[in-house]
Amino acid sequence: MKILVAVKRVVDYNVKVRVKSDNSGVDIANVKMSMNPFDEIAVEEAVRLKEAGVATEVVVVTAGVTQCQETLRTALAIGADRAILVETDADLQPLAVAKILKALSDKEQAQIIILGKQAIDDDSNQTGQMLASLLDIPQATFASKVVVSDGKATVTREVDGGLETIALSLPAVITTDLRLNEPRYVTLPNIMKAKKKPLDIVKPEELGVDIAPRLKTIKVEEPPKRSAGVMVADVAALVDKLKNEAKVI
Repeated sequence: MKILVAVKRVVDYNVKVRVKSDNSGVDIANVKMSMNPFDEIAVEEAVRLKEAGVATEVVVVTAGVTQCQETLRTALAIGADRAILVETDADLQPLAVAKILKALSDKEQAQIIILGKQAIDDDSNQTGQMLASLLDIPQATFASKVVVSDGKATVTREVDGGLETIALSLPAVITTDLRLNEPRYVTLPNIMKAKKKPLDIVKPEELGVDIAPRLKTIKVEEPPKRSAGVMVADVAALVDKLKNEAKVI
């Protein structure tokens, strides 16, 4: 069984994001970049499935600029077998990424495709669902537990009301939640081994994928700073401020 894992290079979660002076987007110049945390969980889960004897190969893929190779090497150091970079300078939106992953999935014939539930930069939470729709295969989002046996996957999902357990026939798309696992620490020997693992580079045109954006960002702004709290004398004063000042009731 082959597992395909999608990862994304994003601004490191410890970095304070700055908006460009012209409000056209986020400033990533000279900013530390790393693998999206949810995608790191996806790679870890795929590697664990391989270590358990469920999968025979883990292929990790990303789409973006040349520097994304660093993210792929990190995934290879965690335990993936090989990597694919779909190299492009274009601003990729979820639909374009889903189309790229569909083309690669058709080519690789993966039985399980694992993604993070969302990226911490755009928080779209769309790619996994779009990919499942394009491939016309089952999907399980927000997975907190995955068990694969007898040609099917049993996935425990985190939903608003608690937990939901569903069974999927394979092939299937799974998106990971935070409680699925804790990614392992990448050791120096594994980082060195990752440099020798195969990393293929392709262009979107070679996959026959249209990555033209369908959405246009008009303006990006920082959220307003929170004002200081105030003390109120009684419940009546609190209700008055919520109604007339905050206008939330």
